[in-house]
Amino acid sequence: MQRTFALIKPDAVAAGHQSAILSRIQSEGLRVVALKSLRLSKAQAEGFYHVHAERPFFGDLVTFMTEGPIVAMALEGEDAIRRWRDLMGPTDAAAAPADTLRGQFGTNIERNATHGSDATDTAAFELGFFFSGLELAGL
Repeated sequence: MQRTFALIKPDAVAAGHQSAILSRIQSEGLRVVALKSLRLSKAQAEGFYHVHAERPFFGDLVTFMTEGPIVAMALEGEDAIRRWRDLMGPTDAAAAPADTLRGQFGTNIERNATHGSDATDTAAFELGFFFSGLELAGL
């Protein structure tokens, strides 16, 4: 079993899509092992997206990610990272197939409804950023 980090972004939460996204996750056979709703501070969003700090879109990304609540999740399943990324679809929601989460609930490259870890080391960092060991232990 593999774990990955998943996030429902402020645009999808504001539009009320979190239940539909959770339903798709479960129907695809991924198990939600931890979940929390929260609102990121500017410092938290900057810390989470620190790898993009030098990119021109960083400021807009931080502003977007702090504009409303998010839903953070730990997902588990066979090949969970790849399966979650396939379910999300391409980063640019405008180019995402309609049967992906970003194709269904996102609007563009910035407001694309979901985030997911792209590798095991990224998943480890992102899971640790949002969840304590106690929250993930024994699950």
